[in-house]
Amino acid sequence: MSQILHVLQERGFIEQKTHERELETYLKSGEVTCYIGFDPTASSLHVGSLVPIMSLAHMQREGCRPIALVGGGTGLVGDPSGKTEMRKLLTEETVRANAAKIKKQLSRFLDFGQGKALMLNNADWLVKLMYIPFLRDIGRYFSVNRMIKAESCQMRLQSEEGLSFIEFNYMILQAYDFLVLFDNYGCRLQMGGSDQWGNIVAGIELIRRTRQAPAFGITFPLITTSSGAKMGKTARGAVWLDPERTSPYEYYQYWINTEDADVSRFLALFTFLPMEEIRAVRALEAEQLNAAKAVLAFEATGLAHGPEAALDAFHASASVFGAPAVPDGLLPSSAIPRGGAASAGGTVPTTLIEAPELKRGIPAFKLFHAVGLAPSGSAARRLIEQGGAYLNGNRVPVFDALISEKDLVKGEILLRAGKKKFHKIKIKS
Repeated sequence: MSQILHVLQERGFIEQKTHERELETYLKSGEVTCYIGFDPTASSLHVGSLVPIMSLAHMQREGCRPIALVGGGTGLVGDPSGKTEMRKLLTEETVRANAAKIKKQLSRFLDFGQGKALMLNNADWLVKLMYIPFLRDIGRYFSVNRMIKAESCQMRLQSEEGLSFIEFNYMILQAYDFLVLFDNYGCRLQMGGSDQWGNIVAGIELIRRTRQAPAFGITFPLITTSSGAKMGKTARGAVWLDPERTSPYEYYQYWINTEDADVSRFLALFTFLPMEEIRAVRALEAEQLNAAKAVLAFEATGLAHGPEAALDAFHASASVFGAPAVPDGLLPSSAIPRGGAASAGGTVPTTLIEAPELKRGIPAFKLFHAVGLAPSGSAARRLIEQGGAYLNGNRVPVFDALISEKDLVKGEILLRAGKKKFHKIKIKS
């Protein structure tokens, strides 16, 4: 088995492969270009997108050239895969704005310097297509009978709303993307979620029939937690990669709350730590397993937001819940602070408040101003109303919410303004 296939298989990325022997030969050729498409219907990708993102990153680390294809063109049509009703159609302006933000997020995981990876937008070729020539040159290779048997179409055909004609075109457009990337960039491998199998196979067959050349596909399993929940979903909604929508601290907390049964699996999927170190985690219990969760949170946050943000999130979490005691021998390749070290240099400023005053409760905007997280009471109100104020990692809902002794966690309250300004409240003894 080729090295990259071994890496992806061992870490749990692969569900299905096409033309396995030919694929292995191609991956050993030394000149491999692969691609994955990303849907620009939101301004941010989320944790549920991490499996394809990490797979591209692994491909690059093994010497392949990855293409991240933003669906600026297909996003104007809508993918019916996994949906029981038609997606809301977006304007070109919205899709372009979303695509620009997604490119920035992907840059955290992939090195786009000197052509090592490419970021492309299929709007560059799809929006210019002429309908009649496209039908004659491309549409003639597609059988309606086969298309409607695809899982993505079947779900919609059986729904009350049905499948619209505009969405029915999606498979052809995605197949055409693969052909364009083959012609212009020598791309022979498309990867994606298991729901994309039919679309990927359609592209492979289009290349083989029109260019008489081999092309390949790999799909990933749908990743759920051990309790069956979908990845990236919480009681408060999606966990986004955009720090403006999910702060690095909230992102860190999402990972540190991983279920025990998922820790080693998620370390394999969502970090680059060596597998020999990750395998040792499977035997851990209790406090050692909690330490492994801290490593997972630290590594995942570092990949999405950078090492400084991961360190800030680690220290902020430690100031509220206590610093995790991560032994030197546990996942030693991680740069997480070790041995239960407290927040370096006391990085979170602290204010002592008299117990009776805290018992009565202090309006949030007054407290944020008093401790210096806002220059004035009115600025504090604006901060809270704009969603930039946090209490123990949760957004402050209204400017005059009372902060009291009920908010103490292990004798402390952690306030945060924006992404990086933290302040602790303790009772004056």
